Amino acid sequence: MKQDKIPIFFTVDESYAPYLDCAIRSMMENASKSYTYEIIVLHEDLTEESQKKLSADVKPPFQIRFLPMKDKLAGITDRAENRLRCDYFTLTIYFRLFIADLFPEYDKGVYLDSDIVVPGDISQLFQTELGDNIIAACADRSITPVPELVEYVEGAVGVPIDQYINSGILVMNLKKMREVGFSSHFLQLLQTYHFDCLAPDQDYFNAMCSGSIVYLDEGWDAMPPEGGGTGATLEHPNLIHYNLFQKPWCYDNIPYEEYFWRCAKVSPFYEDIVRHKETYSEEQKLSDRTCLGNMVRKGPEVCKQPVTFRKMGEKGEKIRVC
Repeated sequence: MKQDKIPIFFTVDESYAPYLDCAIRSMMENASKSYTYEIIVLHEDLTEESQKKLSADVKPPFQIRFLPMKDKLAGITDRAENRLRCDYFTLTIYFRLFIADLFPEYDKGVYLDSDIVVPGDISQLFQTELGDNIIAACADRSITPVPELVEYVEGAVGVPIDQYINSGILVMNLKKMREVGFSSHFLQLLQTYHFDCLAPDQDYFNAMCSGSIVYLDEGWDAMPPEGGGTGATLEHPNLIHYNLFQKPWCYDNIPYEEYFWRCAKVSPFYEDIVRHKETYSEEQKLSDRTCLGNMVRKGPEVCKQPVTFRKMGEKGEKIRVC
């Protein structure tokens, strides 16, 4: 599967523009100059000013373009089962599910969340051999210490905990996804069953792609341990993912925070980032802790519901896309 250009997809709304800028800067700084890259930003209500800031320092071998997604996914609405972390609805998490159909010119691509920095060479991630598999991703080690979330993953999503992936970092076999009708199967599942999810897009990826996943080295999705503190960190991570609530632009003493601030200090959004951190209130921090607790408590409850990925699969309904 040879391509002359490496496409790198992000999904973002206006609130995450400053952190996307840091992600892009770190990625450009460390990527091999032997390739050309197209950064494609799928966005919801990203202002012209933010687009100009994000574009300002993008130079060859990189280029960037923005695709507004407003009204493209009108069928996905703010229902309880579609909310991320059990607390808020954002349409942007679903954009990645439609990349294959939106970009038929590409047979393979990389998807990245915006709450990341990339100390490694992104071209090496792209070179991951996919074979006939649909995606490559890292196992989500952030939830393995939490029994309630393990119960949810295995009992509701129906995936062994060591095979449950984090969908924030993906190498995507776009050609294969088109061949198997990935996006249409997702919509059929969503509209038929309205599965209750803790991580909506991620749980669909896991349930639909189970058995067709290449597992990446954990260095491509290194996460600060939830709850802060030092925890177990990698000495030379290729990609750092400030997953869930462990954001250096919200909290002090986040593992791997030095990688983020190195990029933030040269970003045109730097003052905005500092202001956000300085004004991140105790009420907001309490809300984060409450949301995390709600998510943990909800896991076993979802397992008891009559309609889950696992239960429908056991009844013979087609959940896996292939």
